[in-house]
Amino acid sequence: MLEDRLRRILPLVSKPARYTGHELNMIRKPWNEIQVRMVFAFPDVYEVGMSHLGGKILYGLINEHPDFLMERAFAPWPDMGKLMREKNIPLYSLESFRPLKEFDVVGFSLQYELTYSNVLNMLDLADIPVLARERGEKDPFIIAGGPNAFNPEPMADFIDAFIIGDGEDVVIELLKNVRHNRANSRSERLRSLANIHGVYVPALYRLAYQKDGTIAERKSLFPEAPVRVKRAVVSDLDSAFYPVNPVVPYLGVIHDRAVLEVMRGCQRGCRFCQAGIIYRPVRERSAGNLKQMARDTLCSTGFDEISLASLSTADYSAIDDLIKSLVDEHGPRGTGVALPSLRADAFSVGLAQEVQRVRKTTLTFAPEAGTQRLRDVINKNVTEEDILSACTAAFDAGWLGIKLYFMLGLPTETEEDLDGIIDLVKKIKRLAGERCKRSPKIHVGLAFFVPKPHTPFQWEPQASQDEMEEKKKYILANGRIKNVKFDFHHSATSYLEGIIARGDRRLGQVILSAWRRGAHFDSWREHFNPKYYNDAMEEAGLDPDFYVSRKRGWDEILPWDFVDSGVSADFLWEERERAYRGEVTPDCREEGCQDCGICSNLGVDLDLKGGH
Repeated sequence: MLEDRLRRILPLVSKPARYTGHELNMIRKPWNEIQVRMVFAFPDVYEVGMSHLGGKILYGLINEHPDFLMERAFAPWPDMGKLMREKNIPLYSLESFRPLKEFDVVGFSLQYELTYSNVLNMLDLADIPVLARERGEKDPFIIAGGPNAFNPEPMADFIDAFIIGDGEDVVIELLKNVRHNRANSRSERLRSLANIHGVYVPALYRLAYQKDGTIAERKSLFPEAPVRVKRAVVSDLDSAFYPVNPVVPYLGVIHDRAVLEVMRGCQRGCRFCQAGIIYRPVRERSAGNLKQMARDTLCSTGFDEISLASLSTADYSAIDDLIKSLVDEHGPRGTGVALPSLRADAFSVGLAQEVQRVRKTTLTFAPEAGTQRLRDVINKNVTEEDILSACTAAFDAGWLGIKLYFMLGLPTETEEDLDGIIDLVKKIKRLAGERCKRSPKIHVGLAFFVPKPHTPFQWEPQASQDEMEEKKKYILANGRIKNVKFDFHHSATSYLEGIIARGDRRLGQVILSAWRRGAHFDSWREHFNPKYYNDAMEEAGLDPDFYVSRKRGWDEILPWDFVDSGVSADFLWEERERAYRGEVTPDCREEGCQDCGICSNLGVDLDLKGGH
C-alpha cells in the first residue's frame, strides 16, 4: 500500500503534514462508483496551493456532481521529491493516495511563469509523459487554466487542453465530454474538446515563423479548432457555485482564513495590469449572499478571520455595509475581518480602521510610480495628495507601519521618476515623525515591470537585467532614509518572467531543457538558478532579447493573439497611445462606457449588485 510506504519516509522530510491528507472537510468519494476522475495539481508547495481560491471553488463544484470527483496534489518540496524518486513512489493525490496516472484528467493552475518547471517535474514524478505528443491512449488528459493560460504557447508542448477564462462552467462541460467520448481514440477526444467554448487544444494548430523570428502564420488543422478561442465568463456570481466548507489545512498556509470573493474583475484600468483586462467586467455578489456565506464558512471551518477577496475590495459597491455587518455579527466572538486590497486614499484607511479597531499592524498601499506624470502614463488614477492623506489618516489612527509598492522600469520612466519615489517616501517619513509618538516602520517594495499579454503595454520593451540592477543601485545610493527598508524583487527572476510571459511555442524546448538540467521551484530564490535557462536558450538558438528588449509593432502577430479576452486590440493600442500622451482613462463605473468591447464581445454586463 502506498500509504504504508509513505509512513516510512515522512519522518525524514520537512513539514510532513504537506503530504498526509485527511484534513477537515476533505472529500473522498467512492472511486469505483465515479465515471470521471480528476485531480487538481498545483505546481507549488501545499501552503501556497491551499491558499488558492480557484482550486477551492473547483474542488467543491466538481465533487458536488454525482458522476465526477476531484482530488488534490501539490508539488513536493525537493527533499520529498528526492525520496519519492529513490523509493519509487509516484506523485499521488491526498484523498485516495492513488497515483496521478490513474486519473482521467490532471488539471494544473498556471498562476506564475516561474512555476512551469514544477509542472514538468510533477508530471515526471507521476510517470506521465512530459510531452503531450508522447502520451498514449491510457494516459490522463493534462489540462491547465489560470491567468497564464491567456498566453498558453510556452506550455503548448506539455498541455493537452487549456481552459481560457472562468473555469466553473467549462470544467464541468469538459468532464462531461471526457465521459461521453471515452471509447474514442485520444486524437478524436482532443478534437472533441476543442468544440467546448473556452477550451484551446494546441496540438490542433501549426505555426510558421519569419526569418526575423516573428510569427508568419498560425494555422488551424481541423474544423473543430477555432481561429480564435473566446474566453469563458461567469456572468452572475450570485448564482455561481461557491465553497462554504473548504478543506481546512493541518499546517499554517499563506491565507489561513475564511475567504469571501466579494466580486470578480476590476475596471480601474491600470495599463500594466493583466488581471484588470482578463477578469473584466466587474461582477459583484450581493451583500446578503456574502453575509450568509460568511456564517456558513465560519461554522464549517472554525476560522477566526474573514478575508474579503477581490482585485480591489474597496470598490465593492456596498463595502461599508458589508464590513459593518460582518464586524458587528462576528467580532464579539473574536472573528476579525481582513481587507487584502486597499486603494491609496483616506476612504480605504477608514475601512481598515473599521476592521482593525484594536490591533493595528501594517497598512499596504501601491502608488506604483513616484511622479504624477508616470502615474498618469500607467493610468493609476491616484494623486500624491491621495497618498499623503491616506498615510496621514493611517498615522492618526495609530497604525504601526506602512508598506508601499512601486514598479521600476515602467514605460517612459526617467531618473526624475526614480527621484520621485525617494521624495515621496521622504514625505511620508516626515508625516510619520509629525503624527506619531514613535516612528512607524516604513517598508518599500520595488518590483521590476514585466509587460504582460492582453495589456496596453504588451507591445513595450522590458528593461534588461543590467538596467534593472542600475535602477536598484540608484535607489539604494540616493534613498538612504532612517527606519525605511527598501526591498527589491530579484532582477534575474523578473527577466525570466518577461521572457516566458510573452513567449511563443518555441520556448517549450527551453523550459524542457532547463528542467532536465535541474530547474524546479524557480519562484523560490534559494532554488532558482538562471544558468539552467541561459544554457537552454543558447542550446535552442533563441535570443532572450528577442522576447524581452524589443518593441513590438501593431502589425506583428503576437503569440497570444488568437486568445479573445473580450477586450479589443484596438482599445489596448489606443490605451497605449494615451499612455504616451499622458492621458488618463476613467473607470466606466463612474463615467460611463469607455468602449473596451468586453460587454458586447462576451455578452455579459457590468453587474453591481452589492446593495441587493
